[in-house]
Amino acid sequence: MLIIEIIKVALTSLRANRLRSLLTILGIIVGIFSIIAISTVIEMLQKSIEEGVSSLGQNTFQIQKYPAVRTGSAAERAKIRNRPDITLEEFYRFKEKMNEAKSVAAEQWNFGRRFEVGNKETNPNVQLAGVTPEAFPNNKWVVEDGRGFNDRDVQSYNRSIVLGPDIVKALFGSINPVGQEVKVDGHKLTVVGVLESQGDVFGQSQDNFAIIPITTFQSFYGKRSNSVNITVMTFSKEDYMSLIGVAEGYFRTVRGVPAGEENDFDIRTNEQVLGQINDITSGVRIGSYVIGGIALLAAGIGIMNIMLVSVTERTREIGIRKAIGAKKVNILVQFIIEAIVLSLIGGIIGIFLGVGAGNVAGSFLNAEAVLPIDWILIGIFLCMAIGVGFGTYPAYKASNLDPIEALRFE
Repeated sequence: MLIIEIIKVALTSLRANRLRSLLTILGIIVGIFSIIAISTVIEMLQKSIEEGVSSLGQNTFQIQKYPAVRTGSAAERAKIRNRPDITLEEFYRFKEKMNEAKSVAAEQWNFGRRFEVGNKETNPNVQLAGVTPEAFPNNKWVVEDGRGFNDRDVQSYNRSIVLGPDIVKALFGSINPVGQEVKVDGHKLTVVGVLESQGDVFGQSQDNFAIIPITTFQSFYGKRSNSVNITVMTFSKEDYMSLIGVAEGYFRTVRGVPAGEENDFDIRTNEQVLGQINDITSGVRIGSYVIGGIALLAAGIGIMNIMLVSVTERTREIGIRKAIGAKKVNILVQFIIEAIVLSLIGGIIGIFLGVGAGNVAGSFLNAEAVLPIDWILIGIFLCMAIGVGFGTYPAYKASNLDPIEALRFE
């Protein structure tokens, strides 16, 4: 009950000095808002990015020509571009060596294809992949209707195709596409399967692609049209990291990379991509913390000032309280709680505004809405810390007033 009464007194004091309290609270709002808003946006982006980069199956990594995230100087980027493409022949030699792996797959991609069925056609933005059969489990592709590919399809250059749900919807509607023919770049292919939907990432569909045997792909577009990507799945999480090292050694041998020279290929894991993304976003996050910290420091100084003014204005009140039996600790607690209440009001408003603004900003990037519980709790803790930190000195000053001198104060 004593705490409730103190809070009521604090609110009464704030109402009595509305403009001064509002300006002090505004500093807290700005500081907490900037931290929560940026953290919300970054968390939304990271959540969407994690879903995207986790397209590889469990315990799976990929060997590819380019790094997953391209950074560095123009010279470094040019050096990476000049790496030799990974070929299908290198894949087969590598696969023969990788007996420790559960499955090893090859895939080759071509972007911006248009598919046709009769007088219907898709937009020219469909991804087409040539793959070996092992690519299905390695990429978490599940065939919902029909079948996938087998080694015979690859060896016989079979003109079969497995479609993503977006293509089925655009070309066939409610008609079962299995057994039907589609045309892409003038080539006719028979639909043998339809993939299960993988949903959206960043508001972009992951179902707008199709898969054909890699040999058929190369007969259409040439062996050197694009570099081959190699995916490797391990038997368990325990041998994951060790197998990456084994795979790196085998592939250096296949590529003929001399000892002591750097790799002319990259190994992509979900964890590496997330780490690189975190490195990129950390600068933005640190910037928001600096801005928020400066605003909170200014707000804390404002709280100290308003509390010192409040002590001066209520000197006689403090004297009366002490005269009727209030102890130093009672006065100390009262003024600290008033500072915390002042800080929390601004903090709660800042949190609501920050979460709302962060989700609105993230929605423009087609990211899924989030509620950053951890940062909300951190924001509340910061507000309480500011209230205690900057309210202690005024509270100490008030608790040490001499009651006789305080009663004489006009």
